[in-house]
Amino acid sequence: MVGYGPYFPKRIHHRGSSLPSLSVHPQTIGCDGGFNPFFHSMSQNPNILVGAIVGGPNQNDGFPDDRGDYSHSEPATYINGGIVGPLAYFAGNN
Repeated sequence: MVGYGPYFPKRIHHRGSSLPSLSVHPQTIGCDGGFNPFFHSMSQNPNILVGAIVGGPNQNDGFPDDRGDYSHSEPATYINGGIVGPLAYFAGNN
């Protein structure tokens, strides 16, 4: 889960997370402009998508934290959708 604990994923496959904010980079970034230098950069995402759940570790229980490895680092709806119901249940039963 992104943003929790000391070892959370820092290079997730998420456009909004990998692009700089407008305050840092006020110029327009086109569709292709998001790839170089931002997507292909090895630096951490400048924006943290707190609470997003990514694909997780590989078959060897390793997590390379690679933005290009979407199967392990993308916060897809089918991954995050499954946790919404249980969390809503627990939030409603305080």
